Amino acid sequence: MADYESAGGSLKFKGGGGVTKKKKKKSDSSKVKAALEQAKESTPPPSKPIRVVEKTAAELKFEEVQRKRQEEKVLKAATKSHKERVAELNKKLEELTEHYDIPKVGPG
Repeated sequence: MADYESAGGSLKFKGGGGVTKKKKKKSDSSKVKAALEQAKESTPPPSKPIRVVEKTAAELKFEEVQRKRQEEKVLKAATKSHKERVAELNKKLEELTEHYDIPKVGPG
């Protein structure tokens, strides 16, 4: 029991260094405003021309078909009332096999 009596307190990490918190830098608002104004005034022209990527005809057609399908899906969902959705779910559940039921085996 003597071995365990001296144990206690917090754990010690190797290196002996404790937790050090980073100091927050204080910024002067007037310096920040001046820097923003200076940056706005001296914006250099873009060195590289902006290249517009055009989509192929197949990509445009694909996006159009996707958009139409999405619209149809939304319209179909919006036309059903809550009562109809519940009835449809109940019908679907009735048609499912009752796989997890305990089968009746043997007499009685």
